[in-house]
Amino acid sequence: MTGSITLDGFDLKILAALQADGRLGNQELADRVNLSASQCSRRRIRLEEQGVVRGYRADLDPALLGLGVTVFTRVTLATHSGDNSRRFAQLVRGLDCVLEAHALTGDSDYLLKMIVPDLTALSAVVNGALLAHESVASVRSSIVLDTLKSGAPLPLRGLEHGTAAPP
Repeated sequence: MTGSITLDGFDLKILAALQADGRLGNQELADRVNLSASQCSRRRIRLEEQGVVRGYRADLDPALLGLGVTVFTRVTLATHSGDNSRRFAQLVRGLDCVLEAHALTGDSDYLLKMIVPDLTALSAVVNGALLAHESVASVRSSIVLDTLKSGAPLPLRGLEHGTAAPP
């Protein structure tokens, strides 16, 4: 979504409740935001149709699943052309270990957030997939030692007036 939409206090309460618990049933959500179930349902559907609510998913513990290494990797492309960028984007979309990929300004072209089981797997991705790809010139990775904050909800306070709350 490139622009923004107008939200009122009830919309923001619905969004805050869904960020805290996406499994809320309609009646439970309506009770939390002090609306009737039918009003709440209409608003939820509208927020989903407008793309504000992009989906629902479970928050899994990566360590319990054997995914113990989180890595931020900066990638610089070999050449700056539309074709090269498309080839790199296709590569990234095919790597399951890439959780997020962002185009950047500054010294690097992209920042990837990846998660892998161990350093051997990281080496295979960096050397076997990223550096081996014709679109990539350089890769610099930083391994996460500890996560201080993750999966925070979006800051919704103040949005009903068109301005977000200060950080």
